[in-house]
Amino acid sequence: MATLQAIAERLDALLATRDIPDYPPAVNGIQLENRAEIRGVAVAVDCSQRTIDGAIAADANLLVVHHGLLWGGVQPIRGAFYDRLYRLLSHGIAVYSSHLPLDAHPEVGNNVLLARELGLEPTGGFARFQSIEIGVRGESQIRTGDLVARADAFARRHGGQAIATPFDDDRVTRRWGICTGAGASADTLREAAALRLDTLIVGEGPHWTAVDAPELGLVIVYAGHYATETLGVQALGRWIEREFALPWRFVEAPTGL
Repeated sequence: MATLQAIAERLDALLATRDIPDYPPAVNGIQLENRAEIRGVAVAVDCSQRTIDGAIAADANLLVVHHGLLWGGVQPIRGAFYDRLYRLLSHGIAVYSSHLPLDAHPEVGNNVLLARELGLEPTGGFARFQSIEIGVRGESQIRTGDLVARADAFARRHGGQAIATPFDDDRVTRRWGICTGAGASADTLREAAALRLDTLIVGEGPHWTAVDAPELGLVIVYAGHYATETLGVQALGRWIEREFALPWRFVEAPTGL
């Protein structure tokens, strides 16, 4: 067994937690501590009632998530938020969260792992945020239809589906970029155009991004926010098992998005 502090210190070092900028509600690192040695780990995309119950069922007392407890910002401890905290505290479950540090990591990050899941090899960074690049980009010679089919097969394994903006049957993807989660935005579309990318793979984005895509010479593949961010936490589970000889379980809790 190992202490929460020992595991968190190693995760913080691996993920460069203190050096990676993020949105304020992310609160990367330990979000909720406990006082016992860690006997088992659950990993999940979100810190929800379903994933907390999954951690309890797995007899895990550390829950590692991508989206932590505090995305709603400052709020009263009541209702659903109270219920989550009560379940965590009454079962002695600590919570460790990693948002952009996990998205951007070159080995266990959501973006690099999604690229490889789709048979793509990154050669550079993409999706600039302050001092870092969250996503990845590269070159290929793959039919866009085949790439969309791969993304759809992946998404369906996690309770979703991939959809794409229109493209011709004979279209080939030669320059692509990936930004998981809510990756289609004004910033990423402008960056994709500046880099002369022809295909953008994301989790989700607003309707207007699909309207603008053809005018920028882009096909956007929306593979699901949840599905595209399942890979990083599982990589962390495997890493914790190797480093600390602790059992881990991925708690699947699809959102449909």
